[in-house]
Amino acid sequence: MFDITACEHFTDAEKAREFLEKRRWPNGPVCPHCDGTEAWKITAKPGSKKPVRPGVYKCKACEEQFTVTVNTIFEDSHIPLHKWLLAFHLLCASKKGMSAHQLHRMLGVTYKTAWFMAHRIRYAMGQPSFRSKLKGVVEADETYVGGKGKTQFRGRATGKTRTAVVSLVKRGGEVRSFPVQRVTGENLSEIIRKNVDRCAHLCTDEFASYTSIGHMFAAHGTVNHSAGEYSRGYIHVNTAEGVFAILKRGLTGVYHQVGQHHLHRYLAEFDFRFNNRKVKDDERTLLALSQVAEKRLMLRDSAEQKAS
Repeated sequence: MFDITACEHFTDAEKAREFLEKRRWPNGPVCPHCDGTEAWKITAKPGSKKPVRPGVYKCKACEEQFTVTVNTIFEDSHIPLHKWLLAFHLLCASKKGMSAHQLHRMLGVTYKTAWFMAHRIRYAMGQPSFRSKLKGVVEADETYVGGKGKTQFRGRATGKTRTAVVSLVKRGGEVRSFPVQRVTGENLSEIIRKNVDRCAHLCTDEFASYTSIGHMFAAHGTVNHSAGEYSRGYIHVNTAEGVFAILKRGLTGVYHQVGQHHLHRYLAEFDFRFNNRKVKDDERTLLALSQVAEKRLMLRDSAEQKAS
């Protein structure tokens, strides 16, 4: 079992900084302003009363100062780095996620701080949109999460306002999930064309919008759920259904309510854990930490998303 207390970088801020420096700069510090590799660590002069922030470097080329947190999700954060690392581990190790209230209690920070930390971590977990397309046997399916009121379920009115989530799962591989306003042939076609290779074997249910997309691929097999058919040889969407089961248990049992404006971040979190399900918790944490660079998420960005 992984023992958090045995890792100094989870309990000591300076050890956490040294740990991040080794992870981000295995060959020595690199200036985030000019990519210069010659820099020295600034230390206080003997007898000086002027304090020096820990971990500050100065680049020889551009003469700019920087730390390991510059141009990462940690930048401008006043939260000690060891608490950041612990938050990463907790979110990566919890199969169904961890609520901001639980992080708030375990990290000893305010609820608002824990909430925003979790969103920054989800942002780091997100994958770039230019990844290679899915090949092999790919399942495509959709589900609906959250909300109350009225909406459309495949063109039919229902009594609950739910956001549709479309997931593409490579059999034995990764999943990519997307929130959509409406499940239409146009929306499904755009998502599938951008993420699935034409040589793939597409597996779906009998929904007509999938049928109109199927001719684009090497093969397209469907199962008729309305007739009680859930598998025919290799043709099924059971893997996607398993992904949805974990997602719904997490959203309902851990997070309880997720706004539409934040749903894409939660999907990134669940996708990341599923895509790295075959590695241990500490390895999964290191993978998430390797994605913190070149990403900034400001609190006002989340507020703007909520307003929109």
